[in-house]
Amino acid sequence: MRFFKIDLLTLLISLFLFASCERTSTIGLEVDPSSSVQGGLLDTATVTSRTIQENAAATNGLSTYPFGFLKDPVLGTTEASLALGVNIPSESFSFGTNPVLDSAVLVLNFDSEFYGDSTANYSIDVHQLSNNLSKETSYLSNRSYAFESTTLGNYSGRIFPKTPFRVTDVLTGAPDTAMTVKPQLRLKLDKAAITTKLLNLDATSLKYNSYFQSAFKGLHVQIRPSSQANLGNGGVMFFNFAAQTATTSTSGLVLYFRRQNASTTTLTDTVSVNFPISTALGSAAATSITHNYSTAVQNQLNAPTTQFATTYLQPLGGLRNKLTFPYLKKMKQEVGPMVINKAELVIDLSSATDVAPFRAAPRLALYKNDIAGQRKNIPDNDLGDGYTYAGDPRANSSVFGGYFDSVKKRYVFVITAYVQDLLDGKTEDYGTYLGVIPTTATTTNYYLAATNFATAGRAVIGSFKKNPAAGDNLIKLNIYYTKIN
Repeated sequence: MRFFKIDLLTLLISLFLFASCERTSTIGLEVDPSSSVQGGLLDTATVTSRTIQENAAATNGLSTYPFGFLKDPVLGTTEASLALGVNIPSESFSFGTNPVLDSAVLVLNFDSEFYGDSTANYSIDVHQLSNNLSKETSYLSNRSYAFESTTLGNYSGRIFPKTPFRVTDVLTGAPDTAMTVKPQLRLKLDKAAITTKLLNLDATSLKYNSYFQSAFKGLHVQIRPSSQANLGNGGVMFFNFAAQTATTSTSGLVLYFRRQNASTTTLTDTVSVNFPISTALGSAAATSITHNYSTAVQNQLNAPTTQFATTYLQPLGGLRNKLTFPYLKKMKQEVGPMVINKAELVIDLSSATDVAPFRAAPRLALYKNDIAGQRKNIPDNDLGDGYTYAGDPRANSSVFGGYFDSVKKRYVFVITAYVQDLLDGKTEDYGTYLGVIPTTATTTNYYLAATNFATAGRAVIGSFKKNPAAGDNLIKLNIYYTKIN
């Protein structure tokens, strides 16, 4: 009896299954077209791009300061010079009795980046500033600083921005000690001039930093103009003017001198002292940047409404790109309601423009203008400030992109939220911009793109084409969407 019940149960289950599968051939054939969901890829949305000049920005208080002369065969020349304030070692500083200067060296600590040709022979001049740098009211990148005509010092030769330097540390009352310091540039200055301008200062001028900076107004450092034509490609180096740490000595004007021993007048002490150049310790520092653009670049700047086959991006207060998406307003009308699953902006590098020493910029920023013309992050990268503004919940910096793909020679940004908002009319396109930022940037992209003085890499990029040929370098907006009828 038990087996009979089991067989009966099996029969009933089988009949139920057959009954439920009776009309499987009709599944999917009676969907109401008015409620259908369709997906697609649109990769022909028009993107316009224009090369425009970046705005001048303040160069005081930077984390790293650019310096050099670069001759780019595509973009033209870039010159960056330095204006440096100098501090006294301490308040009421004294050189002691009968000081005699042995040597004076301007020490500038290299930062991590160099762009260009480090094998070139550089000729670097040092002059006295004509005005007290700490009293300036503007430190914009496009301004210059007056300096005296007499050259205080010159360095001629190669630079070694990645090579640690071995120096002798002079210790009062103890043997001199050889030590290895981080990479630095050392420029020997004229003894007679430094004796007059520094060693002979009175006690009042050495009492407070403000008094000292009024007497010793600071230094101007530049690539000697007469040497620029013979520099080859040249390059841009970066200097660190932060305060001393456990691994970094402070940049500054180092004096080596002899003075009478304080206890025994017949004895002489050998002394070294550093007059620091450190923004953390109150020194003013600024970079002056001048761009002289090639004919190709200048033609684009002179024709802001013309679409060119390539456009240009350059940091150091140089060039950015303005993008517009004129088709998006029509797209919703033509396609109908849709959900954007993914939108990616693909930016190809122009062929043969990632060649040493002019490597492509390792990272780009993408940001927008608001109705007031102020720079803002787009929603996909709007993480807020962490204090007063929470940002956009759709933001995801880990997938936003902007890094250079050295294999495919392109940059890609994921801008799904931004495109959705443009389609839905939640935001207006008041201008979308590309600019160069450092690879290590961790703060908001729009700010760094405007004040980027920490890298010199540039990018020559393609433009949109309606009917591209194989191998064309393009800007393209790929939109993966779901259409809802």
